[in-house]
Amino acid sequence: MGTPRWPTVVFDLDGTLLDSVDLIIDSYQHTFREILGHPWDDVTEVRSWIGTGLRIVFGRILPGRADEMVDVYTRWNIANTARYVRAYPGILGMLADLSAAGVRTGVATSKRRPAAELGMACAGLAERVPLLVTGDDVTSFKPEPEPLWKAVAALGGDTAAAAYVGDAVVDVRAARNAGMAAVAVAWGAGEDADLAAEHPGHVVATATDLTALVLGPRGSAAEA
Repeated sequence: MGTPRWPTVVFDLDGTLLDSVDLIIDSYQHTFREILGHPWDDVTEVRSWIGTGLRIVFGRILPGRADEMVDVYTRWNIANTARYVRAYPGILGMLADLSAAGVRTGVATSKRRPAAELGMACAGLAERVPLLVTGDDVTSFKPEPEPLWKAVAALGGDTAAAAYVGDAVVDVRAARNAGMAAVAVAWGAGEDADLAAEHPGHVVATATDLTALVLGPRGSAAEA
């Protein structure tokens, strides 16, 4: 293979590296049962919240009880992480291949640090990804660029030569706002039509495809 297309690649966590979509949906539904007395009717809408900070979501639904809802969600989420989560197929090998090729990798997630670290440890990701930026480390959340900028800076990279990989509309928008290439994955929580409407630079269907995209021959500036 040729020179890596991007020497720095930052990943979203949930729905991208970590198969945790069911955990997140069930964590939301547990919270709604506890606080509202019933689950949320529209599960597709719940899926669309993945990648957005919890306080933002709960603040829209019940502003006066957002902190309480975050607490209920977080406690149930952490208690059930080990029995739900795993890495998506091919992810561990993809990360190993990128590392062997000298690509600097990290994670930028809206998830709080304790939950993010636990999920990564349970899925075998902790030893594969050297950098984790969480919602506890920033003052603004995706689609704002701060988490991505913080990750790239910590990795010693340049946003103009970096990519952000995610499964949700908010990830594509964050990449664009950060001045990074946007790579959308087709296996997470995002709806294909919604992702396509955001016009990410690249869409990949498997971890093998992602490896080939990053480590294949460098494309033209228009493709990057």
